[in-house]
Amino acid sequence: MAINPMDYSGKDTVLDVVRKERADFFNLVDDPNNWNVQTRCTEWEVRDLVSHMIDVTEGYLTAWDRARNGQPPQDAVGTGVMGESLNKKVMALRTLGRDEAISRLKADSDKMMAIFESLTPDEWSNFIVGHYYMGPLPTFFYPAFHVMDYGVHTWDMRWGLGEKTRKLDERTAGVLVPYMLILYSATVEPKSAEGVDVVYGIVVDGEWGGKWKVTVKDGKFSQEMTDDLSGVQATFHYKSASDFVLTAFQREDLSEATGDPEAIKKIKGLYFTI
Repeated sequence: MAINPMDYSGKDTVLDVVRKERADFFNLVDDPNNWNVQTRCTEWEVRDLVSHMIDVTEGYLTAWDRARNGQPPQDAVGTGVMGESLNKKVMALRTLGRDEAISRLKADSDKMMAIFESLTPDEWSNFIVGHYYMGPLPTFFYPAFHVMDYGVHTWDMRWGLGEKTRKLDERTAGVLVPYMLILYSATVEPKSAEGVDVVYGIVVDGEWGGKWKVTVKDGKFSQEMTDDLSGVQATFHYKSASDFVLTAFQREDLSEATGDPEAIKKIKGLYFTI
């Protein structure tokens, strides 16, 4: 992998990606012709992605204040309700006018970026901030969440504007690769995983890629990075980091799956959408 985005040594690259994707996001929302364009996100228009970013960014800022003030994080509600909860919050913000919404998001985003830029090596890994859905997390997760927020949602808007075959920038996707494995672990659907005991391989090509052996057993996801994929029941191959990330976010299935057809079917049905 080109860098380790979870280590402080990768901070400059991660924040540079956030700045690039954030600028692209604002370029699209600043065009009034795009405001009501339907995006790849079900039922969300461009205006709703702005509201979503207000919601999550202000949630991060509030959680950061609690941590700075020595207050314990709020109890996490869990990823299982994430999709429904996010949608309710977005719909509630539809009352905002366009100029008000964009100005509010830009102000929130500037505050968030200032916090990210000031992070010390110790804070990057050891300062813990509570996430509304996932619970207490080290701070390096939050710049990565912004890469997801601005990078993937900019792709969602471009999809709605007709760029159906566009890929994510490979560096943007590459920063997210290790987080996609965490995403899979957090989105195992209990009913779909009931009674499933499967071992499969993930292969991602390119400088940001790698090979992982994944086990899902008793509803639990585990993985290890390894070149030895012997004994797997199926292998999912991705030609780029972008293909892996877009598949993990269930935007489209860009995997090349080989192996036992029944195992492949089970694996594809294991995860819920957030």
